[in-house]
Order: sequence, then structure tokens, then C-alpha cells
Amino acid sequence: MPDTPVGELGYEQARDELVEVVRALETGGLGLDESVALWERGEALAKRCEEALAGARERVEKALSDAED
Repeated sequence: MPDTPVGELGYEQARDELVEVVRALETGGLGLDESVALWERGEALAKRCEEALAGARERVEKALSDAED
């Protein structure tokens, strides 16, 4: 599991790592502690992606609003 704090990841990095986390969890074969740690990391990554998308949405809406003025 990468050591980079989730808050420092860009959208693409967080998304790509989230895909890896899901793949690892689906594959199985992990111990309980490792599975829980991956799940927690995956939850944080998903939240980071949602935040990045919300920020992008706000920027687009602002740009569209500014273009109408």
C-alpha cells in the first residue's frame, strides 16, 4: 500500500490506486488486518475522488456562469 497521504493525491492518482485496492480486495487471500487497512484506504481514496470531482464541477459551473455574464 502506498505511503502517500490521500489528501496529497490528485484525482487520477487516487482513482488508479482505488482500482488497485478494489482488485486486491476482490482477489482475496489477505489477512483480516490487511483487508481492513485496504478497505479504509479505499474509503479515503473514494472520498478524495468525490472531492476532486465536486471541485471540478464547481469550477465548470463558475466558468459557465462567468461566460453568461
